[in-house]
Amino acid sequence: MSSVNIKAESAIEIAEGRRGRLGAGVYSGRARVVLERGYFALKSSTWMVVASGFVEPLIYLVAFGYGIGQFIDGTTDGNGNPISYAQFIAPALLATSAMNGAIYDSTWNVFFKMHFGRIYNGMLSTSMGTLDVALGEISWALLRGLAYAIGFMAIVTPLGLVPSGWGLLAIPASVLVAFGFAAVGMGITSYLKHRQQMQYIQLVMLPMFLFSGTFFPLTIYPEPIQWLIQALPLWQAIELIRGLTLGILNFAMVGHVLYFVVMIIGGLYFTTRRLTALFLR
Repeated sequence: MSSVNIKAESAIEIAEGRRGRLGAGVYSGRARVVLERGYFALKSSTWMVVASGFVEPLIYLVAFGYGIGQFIDGTTDGNGNPISYAQFIAPALLATSAMNGAIYDSTWNVFFKMHFGRIYNGMLSTSMGTLDVALGEISWALLRGLAYAIGFMAIVTPLGLVPSGWGLLAIPASVLVAFGFAAVGMGITSYLKHRQQMQYIQLVMLPMFLFSGTFFPLTIYPEPIQWLIQALPLWQAIELIRGLTLGILNFAMVGHVLYFVVMIIGGLYFTTRRLTALFLR
């Protein structure tokens, strides 16, 4: 019996085994297959594409933290303790690195697979459901965010930019951040039909990166502007990771975590419904 027939029979067995279960119409338990495909596709990709999202925050760290930072005095943490400017912006750039890794894979890659490669059409003609595809793609995106976070931490920790032992929790926090951005990013991308529309994502991400407390505290803004920025996901991510790296733990962190839990659940639901509407009509 050929390997193709074996795989076909295996897919049928999986579908039969899921019949009647909750969510059987959208989930077959085969999200790992999407991860496997992502791994093989990565092996054939140029390393420059993968490294770009990781290198950019490091350039900002060197330019601002050690360049402009030499001329900035009076930087403090949330408790009023003096810290270097590099220590202030490093956790913000870590959050940005996790966001970049997740957003790239859940937007540009998904857009190409959806409109040019027609890969999802093939996936959904098997026993796989739309939730399998959503979970697989989003999980692959957060793995990229995790890789960026670990690499960034491996560089900034020896430089003394993570003064608290709680900073180790910044890595799982970065995974949470990546998961939230990837879940929402994939759902939004499913509505974009032209490559030019992908620029809208960058149009949102760049101002969010510049004004979410990355390089200066929110207290410089009028209070209504502060409320607006505090509603942005990157600000939530920066505050969570900055608190961990500087050892400033408070109850507000629970709110930051719940913010991303809601993003993940809502993004998965929204993306699954959208893929179902697009490919299983």
